[in-house]
Amino acid sequence: MGVYNPKGLDPISLLNHKRETGSVIGFRNAETITNAELLTLPCDILVPAALELQIVEANAANIRAKMIVEGANGSTTPEADKILHDNGVFAIPDVLANIGGVIVSYFQGVQNIQSLFWSEEEVNDNLQKLMTNAFAEVLKISQSEKVDMRSAAHMLAVERVVRAMAIRGIYP
Repeated sequence: MGVYNPKGLDPISLLNHKRETGSVIGFRNAETITNAELLTLPCDILVPAALELQIVEANAANIRAKMIVEGANGSTTPEADKILHDNGVFAIPDVLANIGGVIVSYFQGVQNIQSLFWSEEEVNDNLQKLMTNAFAEVLKISQSEKVDMRSAAHMLAVERVVRAMAIRGIYP
């Protein structure tokens, strides 16, 4: 369950209400809605960020967001992906939207191996460059091949694995 007001919600007041009552339900000037209703509200950007398998074939056609950014792993099924793509919803898949944590973990490993210590600014600059490049590469494939962003991300991943295998051989 959640709350909704088409004119918006004051996040600070909502947070205070939740701290006082333990729930967002009952927040003043807000209507209580179900999670299913939340997914189909008209909005610019929908971020399913808590549970997997939230956007499925049964509800995908009712999604009215212009863009979806998957914060949760696997929040959209392949069947729903196709429906969203066919309906013109731009969806950034989990594998692309959540890549930051993996990249920063890699940075940490590089620093440890080389006994380096990067500043927070260096980490953020390098992270931004890599994420921006990854998004641009996936978007380019999506547009040139006329596929959704998840398919484009998978295509890029397979291409990179094949290239690495050709360079290193099957057995490193």
